[in-house]
Amino acid sequence: MLSIGEQQRLAFARDDIRAHGAGRFHEAKRYWFGNDGDEKRASDVRKKMLMEAAEVLGAHHIKVGDFYKKKTPMSKLIASFAALCAEARERGTRILFELMPFAMIDTLAETLEMVEGADAKNGGIAWDMWHIAKLGIPFEEVAATLHRCEFSVELNDGTFQAPWDLVEDTVNHRRFCGGGEFDVKGLVSCLLKAGYTGPWGVEVLSQEIRDKSLEFLTTHAFSTTMAQFPG
Repeated sequence: MLSIGEQQRLAFARDDIRAHGAGRFHEAKRYWFGNDGDEKRASDVRKKMLMEAAEVLGAHHIKVGDFYKKKTPMSKLIASFAALCAEARERGTRILFELMPFAMIDTLAETLEMVEGADAKNGGIAWDMWHIAKLGIPFEEVAATLHRCEFSVELNDGTFQAPWDLVEDTVNHRRFCGGGEFDVKGLVSCLLKAGYTGPWGVEVLSQEIRDKSLEFLTTHAFSTTMAQFPG
């Protein structure tokens, strides 16, 4: 349980975020579909913290995913996702699965099977430009899920090929929008035409920018991302 001091600090952060017109979401929970064990117990501790923080902050959603391609029966994934959504509903937030090339399910068809099988109104998909590009998912297929489940979008850029593995690429070599090979403007245009009005995030994990100032990062992230939108 969050301490009184932690709750107060989060409440101050929530008010500051709202004052600046920004959105709120929480990263990301792993091992949420695992069996009992140390990893699952640690995940449950993190889940409790994220749920409490999401409630205080008024978070739009909590993301869940997987980095280990652990093959798991769909029935277990559906039940685990439904259980997370039920807990999140009590906290006034959503659970969005981030479709990734190194997850236990890595196709849109499987993702929709899990999300729709859970039959939770607060469950859905967190779309990330990097993952969309690496998985080669057509933008029209992304847009087609807009009215099937809850939905969020994160923008960034990168390269289609890299000399290192996918995990290294995603955590250390992403780029700001417009700095790589991805058609970020194409994704934005497609989703706007489809009627998307939900949150847009920016997620750029890069070794090159970790020593940059917060002022530079926020200013550069904003300007390069807004350049992808019409007008």
